[in-house]
Amino acid sequence: REALEELRQIATQNKAFRSFIGQGYNACITPPVIQRNILENPGWYTQYTPYQAEIAQGRLEALFNFQTMVTDLTGLPIANSSLLDEATAAAEAMAMAHRANKKSKSDVFFVSTHCHPQTIEVVKTRAQYLGIELILGDWQTFDFEATPVFGVLLQYPTTEGYLLTYDEFTARAHANDALVTVASDLISLVALRPPGEFGADMVVGSTQRFGVPLGFGGPHAAYMACKEDFKRQIPGRIIGQSITADGKPAWRLALQTREQHIRREKATSNICTAQVLLAVIASMYAAYHGPTGLKAIVGRIHRLAATLAFGLKELGFDVDDRPYFDSIQIDTGAKTQDFVQKLESAQINARTFNGTSIGFSLDEATTVGDLERILMVFNGGAALPPHLMDGALDAQVSEEFARKTEFLTQPCFNSYHSETELLRYMKRLENKDLSLTTSMIALGSCTMKLNATAEMFPVTWREFGQIHPFAPTNQTRGYAHLFETLEAWLTEITGMDGTSLQPNAGSQGEYAGMLAIQRFHHANGESQRRVCLIPESAHGTNPASAIMAGMEVVVVKCDTNGNVDLADLEAKAIQHADVLSACMVTYPSTHGVFERGIRKLCDMIHANGGQVYLDGANMNAQVGLCRPGDFGADVCHLNLHKTFCIPHGGGGPGMGPICVKSHLVPHLPGHLHGLPSTEGAVSAAPYGSPSILPIPWMYIRMLGAAGLQKATEVAILNANYMAKKLGDHFPVLYRGDEGSVGHEFILDMRGLKASGIEVVDVAKRLMDYGFHAPTMSFPVSGTIMIEPTESESKGELDRFIQALISIKGEIDAIDAGRYSHDDNPLKNAPHPAYVVTATEWTHCYSREIAAFPAPWTTEHKFWPAVRRIDDAYGDRNLICSCPPMSAYED
Repeated sequence: REALEELRQIATQNKAFRSFIGQGYNACITPPVIQRNILENPGWYTQYTPYQAEIAQGRLEALFNFQTMVTDLTGLPIANSSLLDEATAAAEAMAMAHRANKKSKSDVFFVSTHCHPQTIEVVKTRAQYLGIELILGDWQTFDFEATPVFGVLLQYPTTEGYLLTYDEFTARAHANDALVTVASDLISLVALRPPGEFGADMVVGSTQRFGVPLGFGGPHAAYMACKEDFKRQIPGRIIGQSITADGKPAWRLALQTREQHIRREKATSNICTAQVLLAVIASMYAAYHGPTGLKAIVGRIHRLAATLAFGLKELGFDVDDRPYFDSIQIDTGAKTQDFVQKLESAQINARTFNGTSIGFSLDEATTVGDLERILMVFNGGAALPPHLMDGALDAQVSEEFARKTEFLTQPCFNSYHSETELLRYMKRLENKDLSLTTSMIALGSCTMKLNATAEMFPVTWREFGQIHPFAPTNQTRGYAHLFETLEAWLTEITGMDGTSLQPNAGSQGEYAGMLAIQRFHHANGESQRRVCLIPESAHGTNPASAIMAGMEVVVVKCDTNGNVDLADLEAKAIQHADVLSACMVTYPSTHGVFERGIRKLCDMIHANGGQVYLDGANMNAQVGLCRPGDFGADVCHLNLHKTFCIPHGGGGPGMGPICVKSHLVPHLPGHLHGLPSTEGAVSAAPYGSPSILPIPWMYIRMLGAAGLQKATEVAILNANYMAKKLGDHFPVLYRGDEGSVGHEFILDMRGLKASGIEVVDVAKRLMDYGFHAPTMSFPVSGTIMIEPTESESKGELDRFIQALISIKGEIDAIDAGRYSHDDNPLKNAPHPAYVVTATEWTHCYSREIAAFPAPWTTEHKFWPAVRRIDDAYGDRNLICSCPPMSAYED
């Protein structure tokens, strides 16, 4: 209560003025039924990434709907189920075009000056270390023949709000072997001709306007859609439709979802998270309003913009008369700053252009009263003429740009338009998903811990949620205070000297950390330092992040105990001393042990001119006990969605700030809005996803130093307790020098193959016991990695232990001949209700063993929604969006 009261006082320092700044961020209305039952519901925000599809069918369906919404509105057939923000989505599209364009030999990428400034900045950052030359210019005068390019980036509508005709330009681009990416405001495509119809190869943007609060810049779900040709290249997660063991349709993550873990340094992207919770909100917003409701919303927005334009013209102002959707611009000349100040006095924020004009971007939340306040400012505070609000009541988008094709005709967008129906639909989907509201999720390396309710409350406070990321600094002093204290705490916890909160995912933190190292070397005149040493045990995203930062990866061996082979490391560090840039290491190791050689490792790298990047994914084993900065690490990133309690949200949002030593502080990410560093940005907003930063603030503030240390100690204790109990039944693969494990441990399941059992069979059988499987086959194939965290009671740990022991007993029954190798509870798992209650039961074990294998399952049973899903079928037959209504009618 005291922490919440303190944070409330901080929040009141923010001023939530009405923002018409636009620039990719607009106010919207989150339907209360969605806010309460998705955004504020632990049944949705405590879910894990849907790698176990049979117990994630609800969330997968919502994300499948999201993909369908994106493909329909963009006019392209393939979409992923969200990226991190619009700017990084554009950067991903540039990288995708570079590797996918087989016709062009160019390394040059053209970016229109009409793109959002923050998008241009992030794309510049990404291009710099990928060997891509960026040309920023006027798309209307660009000469493809004089300057061959592999791709182009356009904005539609433009950052100023104009509608432009790109047909001829995209035709010229294709004729010159260039791929076309269009960054587009998705809600505008309800009214506007979709980019797919004028030749776009890829479309990216944000779905923030689909019911997601501004949040000072995030988190918001970005989207990417593309032509069929690029379906194997598109980064991020794709939800695909497959079939179950009994031929029923079901959803799953497509193969490329985890390609960075499989292909490592050959991966096409380091993205391993998404913005699932926000994408679910956006899909439910579309389902709630449907095509008719969305048309009404965007029609009203355009009419309000036209009304404002009419009123300003009537007052004698020069309004730009180019076609627009929701944004207008007026020439205010030398009086621009005076008008800006008067607007702020009326609690209104607008955007200025070159100090001589003012722009207004209207939105769903705009009222007639807002327009009257704006017009009164431009009327010198005097009362408005009565006719001023009536001049554009019938305004429509210019016919040249109007959408002619239907969209969202599928049943999911035409069945839930009352709150009652939507509420029931969301609850049905929630009931198909296992979350922390059901049982522990003991995923190693993922730290699925308590997301305390007190930590979650502030996320939806107006003072945090309704702030534009580019609002004047005098309106965001509460956020500034929050950032300052959180940065100080994280810096102290890690033993570092400075922190950047900008990276909005762990993968982005890795990338930003490696960029800081590269920038440091470049500043010292050692740009030849490009080699990065990475142990075999490293997280899968590490090699991909290093490659994105322009590095060459050299793999370092591990010894038989899972530790980094220091002899191999030293040999390779010496071999590459002249070009050594960095070493990436995870501590405690991904194998779940504290490596005694961590300081020696750091010393070796420093002795050969390199920097040490410490992956902070396992910080839950260190807080209060040890600090990366004390070992000798130069930079580490922190997964705030792991150690510091931001919920996983079904696979996002996340945050990955980086903490660095003093010599790297000058090389932290900058931003054109509010950050002093001259270095380029890595995220669209200056502070990544600020509206969820109150969560780690509350976590640290409530626990304090003693509480944080105790949490770490209990996490390690819980892991060792489970390892001790389970070690008699399954081999514990790695232990430290004293026979203990860290905060997680690996059970070796490879010996079960003699019984015909694979690790995946154990994972699916755990569903029948009401548990989510631990991390499978990472970092060692054929194993499971268990991390109980400090949040779980001994009773819950014992239930999970008993479930695994019971499954081992079922495997012993196979060896004893009581079950066959083909027909047994593991191979047939999971057992949904419709299978257990079927008329015919032909298995050699009872229905009770199938469905109620443990006492607690008779008291509370979580039922898997479907039988085991055929992954191979889904990869061979990629279906990632709903068919049109005509398919249902047939």
